[in-house]
Amino acid sequence: MKTKDVYRCAACGAQSPRWQGQCPSCKEWNTLEVMTVNKKRARAGAVAQDKPQLLEDLHSEQFSTRTSGMDSLDELLGSGLVPGAAILLGGEPGIGKSTLLLQLAGSQARLGHTAVYLSGEESLPQLRGRAERLGLLGPGLLALASNKVEDALAVLDEPNPPELLIVDSVQTLASPLAEGIPGSVSQVRAVSGELVEKTKKTGTTLILVGHVTKDGQIAGPKLLEHMVDTVLYLEGDRKHFSRILRVLKNRFGPSDELVVFTMKERGLEVVADPATFFLGARDPSLSGTAMALAVDGQRPFAVEVQALVSKSFLTIPRRTALGFDTNRLNLLLAVLEKRLRLNLSGHDIYAKITGGLASKDPGLDLAVVAAIMSSFYDQPLPESAVFWGEIDLNGQVRPVAAHDVRLKQADRLGHAPICHSKTAATLADLQRVLFGKRN
Repeated sequence: MKTKDVYRCAACGAQSPRWQGQCPSCKEWNTLEVMTVNKKRARAGAVAQDKPQLLEDLHSEQFSTRTSGMDSLDELLGSGLVPGAAILLGGEPGIGKSTLLLQLAGSQARLGHTAVYLSGEESLPQLRGRAERLGLLGPGLLALASNKVEDALAVLDEPNPPELLIVDSVQTLASPLAEGIPGSVSQVRAVSGELVEKTKKTGTTLILVGHVTKDGQIAGPKLLEHMVDTVLYLEGDRKHFSRILRVLKNRFGPSDELVVFTMKERGLEVVADPATFFLGARDPSLSGTAMALAVDGQRPFAVEVQALVSKSFLTIPRRTALGFDTNRLNLLLAVLEKRLRLNLSGHDIYAKITGGLASKDPGLDLAVVAAIMSSFYDQPLPESAVFWGEIDLNGQVRPVAAHDVRLKQADRLGHAPICHSKTAATLADLQRVLFGKRN
């Protein structure tokens, strides 16, 4: 049988006929590895084993789940923890990943399930100290400090394997089946592959903790996200107490869902009603502040948008945005100058979303514009006014997704007036309604 050498990308799995420094598919560097394949299939004895089947004749696969001990987490995952499922949790250092997973392991132990927390970053005394501080010490909660994947596999080879295995983190483990240092592309792929394959055989729920890169992406090969069943991401500002756990991928339930936590002395606590959690104590009598209804996932949040417009003494005025894209702020300012003829070129302009929330919701445009005009005219907005809508380059207010959800939430919270695409079709209408001014 003739063979030939091809080069396979360790990050995305794409193949190339020759070696290159950069993968032509995913653009990662130094990820192409040589592999030998058959040049042609053996014709003798080649019989197709699998045949297409009618989907309507197949029975839907039922997943036997168990509760995690945290109702909000069960709802986020779909119905709870699935035996044999692999979950990847990413997040910035110090955001609370280890705290959340240790709380999950403690909840499983209290329910009578065996949970093993394997740490490649902390020692056992450090883990015990954290568990004691969180009040999680008790039978059923086991811990292991190791940097070898063989130790994790040995735990799964026991006669009674644990029902939950947490690996913190996958970048700290090394496998003898791959070359490179822990955290390299080949090591991460080998370690995760061995663990996922083993847990699917034993029925153990596996949770892998992944580091993130400078731009907030989960580190390691993109193939890692395809290997697991669920991808979770814990985000937030470490200087604030709020944390958001969101689902990026879920084979057993809905995606694009989230849970809001707040950091307490005893760990992370679920915010029961996050609708007004990010508002805090606001003073509506001040200029430059507007309330918006943002939608993240399927949940509407009432958030405060603040803006400060002040005279600049710099050659190039400052433009700063916190909680949303600075380029979007510059776009909105250009529309205001063009369509409303506001002279903003000589002013420093700062805008932010309070409460440590970061959002990419285009529906925040209208609230940002209202806050900027309020600060520019130095006139406060109506006390209970609420805004949502996207601003296009012509100065028109466009409708945004989940309009009915936002409207229902605004009515529930008692906000009025409600400004959106149907009540203010253009920026000129918004200026006239709020400030009684015309271009």
